[in-house]
Amino acid sequence: MDYKQYIEINPTIRFGKPCLKGTRISVYDVLSWLASGMSFEDILSDFPQLTKDQILACLGYSADKERRATVVV
Repeated sequence: MDYKQYIEINPTIRFGKPCLKGTRISVYDVLSWLASGMSFEDILSDFPQLTKDQILACLGYSADKERRATVVV
């Protein structure tokens, strides 16, 4: 999954938070919905403009960000 085709960071949208292209829905929003127990189907029902690939892109973005995180001891 190449999440870069679905996610953009624009300083004029949601204060520069990573968002799904063409929307004001942030990666954080999608991850929060998933963490609260919403299924893909629930999210797609509530936000029909989204696709499964966009939700997967949010997960991919988060995984990549976690992989790049450094720990300072």
